[in-house]
Amino acid sequence: MPEGHSIHRLARQFADVFTGERLAVSSPQGRFAGGAALLDGHVLTGATAHGKHLFLRFEHGLSLHVHLGLYGAWNFGGDSTFRGASSIGAPRRVGEREDRDAGADAVNDDAAYAGPPAPVGAVRVRLAGSHGWADLRGATTCETLTEAETEAVMARLGPDPLRNLPGDREAFVATLGRRKTPLATLLMDQKVIAGVGNVYRAELLFRQRLDPWLPGTGLPAGDAGLLWDDTAAIMADGVRDGRIITTGPRYWSGGGESSEGEGAALPAPEEAHFVYRRQGQDCRVCGTPVSLVEHAARKLYWCTVCQQR
Repeated sequence: MPEGHSIHRLARQFADVFTGERLAVSSPQGRFAGGAALLDGHVLTGATAHGKHLFLRFEHGLSLHVHLGLYGAWNFGGDSTFRGASSIGAPRRVGEREDRDAGADAVNDDAAYAGPPAPVGAVRVRLAGSHGWADLRGATTCETLTEAETEAVMARLGPDPLRNLPGDREAFVATLGRRKTPLATLLMDQKVIAGVGNVYRAELLFRQRLDPWLPGTGLPAGDAGLLWDDTAAIMADGVRDGRIITTGPRYWSGGGESSEGEGAALPAPEEAHFVYRRQGQDCRVCGTPVSLVEHAARKLYWCTVCQQR
């Protein structure tokens, strides 16, 4: 399932490519025909991400609300002015997948561009503007909401470290301080903190050297604040890089170059994480084999030596 940084990248791409355009909205598959009809022909005024939820807002007060879930993905294409990822989503068999170039969907000759191609597969919703299109497949949630309904969805979610609004850090710290639930569970609770998934959960707990089984009440407020700060920082890196990278250049084999902006040197996939999917391999810090356990129906990775606090 794509984590919060991918949804923020989606919101940014929609804002860059489609905001201000009057869009043709359809449901080639037919399952979203009613919702699409309510949005068809209206101007997209903005795109907002909160945690793993995307909200595309239209001029007449309605929004398209999408949660990709395990199988959802957006595919994009357009003419030569179109810039951005060609696919952002979560085919479960390959994990998160994001291609920066428009690839096969791109049309490089403006004169040849006559709109999007015929839909392929089960396209739940298609958005088409004057320079590009976006197709959604396989999403868990795809619905048209009023402003009040949109606000109600967002109100059910915890603070998003990528939005980092005033009071969010304090709300997160206060929530942890009231809960006896293990940190490994709390970080995956979207009502506690929105946007963190299994990869960020494992990596954040390692980076802060925190025992996954420590209850929220056992984490001092100062440490909870540092956990929030680190979450905001590495997720912002994910928005910039289009990948979850939690290790630093000292752990990379490419000579330790930092990633300054998109397209800069980044680590190989096997060097990007401290513990995630590294069960049985040596901890990058202490050399102890990384442990794996099933926790709340998800895989939890951690170092039993480094994470004792």
